[in-house]
Amino acid sequence: MKKEITINNRNIGFNTKPYIIAELSGNHNGDINRAIKLIDAAVNSGADAIKLQTYTADTLTIDSNRPEFLIKGGPWDGKKLYDLYKEASTPWDWHPTIFKYAKQKKIHCFSSPFDNTAVDFLGKLSAPAYKIASPELIDHQLIRDVAATGKPVIMSTGGATLVEIAEAVKVAEDAGVTELALMKCTSTYPAPAETINLRTIPHMQQAFECPVGLSDHTLGNDVPLASVAVGACMIEKHFVLDKTDNTADSFFSMTPSELQ
Repeated sequence: MKKEITINNRNIGFNTKPYIIAELSGNHNGDINRAIKLIDAAVNSGADAIKLQTYTADTLTIDSNRPEFLIKGGPWDGKKLYDLYKEASTPWDWHPTIFKYAKQKKIHCFSSPFDNTAVDFLGKLSAPAYKIASPELIDHQLIRDVAATGKPVIMSTGGATLVEIAEAVKVAEDAGVTELALMKCTSTYPAPAETINLRTIPHMQQAFECPVGLSDHTLGNDVPLASVAVGACMIEKHFVLDKTDNTADSFFSMTPSELQ
């Protein structure tokens, strides 16, 4: 495996300046003009990339009130999965506009697909890389579908065991991925700083011999800054214009001033 990956001629690895990813997620709040403003704010704050999530509520779950489809505990307690995904999703017909605008603003734009239809759709937009979200790390077919694009692959590891990470890495390698990066992640929203074991970053670097970054859900920027000291070469943070914005992710997202 390579010690670096390259996204649009930007090298990312052990000895490079950290690559900063602003995750839009649902912080556009259903308004494409707000999504454009988020891109402008990410550019002005110095981010290297913006990232989307490409799915629909129907490709992720079903519209059901059964207990298995209701969120228990945490900030989204009592909400149906279907309703949360519908609220937070980025409409697919926005994607071409967002990708085009990002290119004009000279900021990288890519996404996390959640099934093969999303992989194909992003391919038509010439996505320069693909991100496998933490819950999908065990979806080996999705990893193979992404590998078939020939683009760099970034995989988040929140909730995964070391064995599951190793299996995902092997699936990616066997499918032909040569540019792979991992993201240490704690899948709690927000994640208390004391629960973040940053020592897993150098451990994963050693175990898998690939670049490792941090997909972070803590509040503020102390943990991301500390992660660089132990070798993180990428930092991904959910990004919002203002903490008072009433969006699905605003309560744990980073503001432009924090990102800067």
